[in-house]
Amino acid sequence: MSQEIINKVANSVLEVFDLEDYYPTEVRTQIDISQWLYEGFLLKEKDFREALKNHDWSQYQNHYVAVYCSTDAIIPAWASILVTIHAAPFAKKVISGNLANLESAIYQDLLENIDYNVYKDKPVIIKGCSKKPVPESAYVLAAQHLQPFAKSIMYGEACSAVPLFKSKK
Repeated sequence: MSQEIINKVANSVLEVFDLEDYYPTEVRTQIDISQWLYEGFLLKEKDFREALKNHDWSQYQNHYVAVYCSTDAIIPAWASILVTIHAAPFAKKVISGNLANLESAIYQDLLENIDYNVYKDKPVIIKGCSKKPVPESAYVLAAQHLQPFAKSIMYGEACSAVPLFKSKK
């Protein structure tokens, strides 16, 4: 006598929130300010402005861009702002920081523009394993955005989820 195997996960009302579904494919680029500093450390304003003016900014078309300095140079705040002003007309987004900061900023923007009403009063699992470089901060933000809507929030995979939140409604 064979017994039918029932996939309880597939038949449940559990909603899976997969951050990989929102992962943008655009190129991530770092712009190192030190390339325009004298010996990588000294900002000479006239030379700096000239170098920025002559740089091919179109190469960053539709890129996500992180502006940083790889040396221990002490640079004025306006230097990063000026680089941003040159890159912004071409880039999809420009931030001050490294690639990890950039990924967090990308997800912050993406997660703020999702309609979470589809998760209203439903148990939600934030999918844990990802093949794409989803930053930990994205999971934290996702939980914050889901909490006002979800009946419950879990993390991981349906077969081994960790409970995180249960609504008191």
